[in-house]
Amino acid sequence: MRVLVTGAAGFIGSCFVRLLLAEQPSSEVLNFDKLTYAGNLENLSSISLDPRYRFVHGDICDGELVDRVFTEWKPDVVVHFAAESHVDRSIFSPLPVVETNVRGTFTLLEAARAHRLSRFLHVSTDEVYGSLDPPLEADEAFPLQPSSPYSASKAASDLLALSYVKTYRLPVIVTRASNNYGPYQFPEKLIPLMISNALEDVPLPVYGDGMQVRDWLFVEDHCRAILTLVEHGREGETYNIGGNRSLPNLEVVRKILEATGRPENLIRYVTDRPGHDRRYALSSEKLIRETGWQPLISFEDGLAQTVEWYRSNPEWVNHVKSGEYRTYYALNYENR
Repeated sequence: MRVLVTGAAGFIGSCFVRLLLAEQPSSEVLNFDKLTYAGNLENLSSISLDPRYRFVHGDICDGELVDRVFTEWKPDVVVHFAAESHVDRSIFSPLPVVETNVRGTFTLLEAARAHRLSRFLHVSTDEVYGSLDPPLEADEAFPLQPSSPYSASKAASDLLALSYVKTYRLPVIVTRASNNYGPYQFPEKLIPLMISNALEDVPLPVYGDGMQVRDWLFVEDHCRAILTLVEHGREGETYNIGGNRSLPNLEVVRKILEATGRPENLIRYVTDRPGHDRRYALSSEKLIRETGWQPLISFEDGLAQTVEWYRSNPEWVNHVKSGEYRTYYALNYENR
């Protein structure tokens, strides 16, 4: 199987590539990545010399390049991770999320249609369902109620991808996962941000009262689910992927302080971001019923692994937290 993975230098995409090559010795992978601030080829250093792996530096919005890659490499499957994926950045500047998440997805779908691809797996997010009051959990038929430019762009790209099933019979599958965490995650998201700040003994910025609830999914569990769906998912279907562990952000932050041996007085409450969803919750019953997939890593074990990875890889952290990251951090947090 020849698999074209967009955004494979990112956090989740790189985990998927490492898993795919480990689990399927006969598969080949092409990493197609623009290498934005969140794309880092160091995430794939362990397989960079593997003869089954190739890298192309490019933008998924570049239709000519995308078509050339499809023509020359002839992939069987596309797994589409590439996205502008941060809510705060989308609030400051909405255009990049629309360009990449909607136009980029459209460009890939058109190439897949022209080249008669055998499977197109589009990776999305539980944020498209919006904030849910307890005890509601979103299944795949739940209404889409995105709250931010980021989640709206993902909802749009989901619907666009699914429209290609009905209109063009393109074999698309859409996945919607809950909050991922684990090694190699860029430290703008909650868990790596809090871990890296705690390890540096600097304040941990918590939005509002910190009681926003998220379901947490270890990245390797997410990637196992995607690989399962590449092999066994039904075309034209949407599948939720959850970790079955919902926690308020403040409780997660306190667990990180405990794991790093830092005091709670490092917590600094800051003004909440606009339109911050209060609670995400989704049901993975369909995925479990159809494939037998289950999350294997408990939140406690996953968090311990993640803290230890960041503690053991200060060079990686220092590299990604230089330059542009410092500018963004100051813009987003210092005036709150």
